[in-house]
Amino acid sequence: MSDEWVVVFVTYDPIEAEIIKDLLESGGIPVVLRSSKVSPYPVNIGKMGEIKVLVREEDKETAEKVIEGRNDDNSGCGV
Repeated sequence: MSDEWVVVFVTYDPIEAEIIKDLLESGGIPVVLRSSKVSPYPVNIGKMGEIKVLVREEDKETAEKVIEGRNDDNSGCGV
């Protein structure tokens, strides 16, 4: 079992990051969210606004399929 964490998704929307996190965790995949955002300043300037969704290396392939499936499900709803 690896302790290496890898990025599977990057967003600038904290709500989207939480949705992805909940989706993956509901499937038993541990998730860590990383952000460089400074909380008192609600600005998204380039990489400062990035929120990275990380999973363990051994969960990467499964997590990518779950995220890809979520994007396919939303593709026809006009969002």
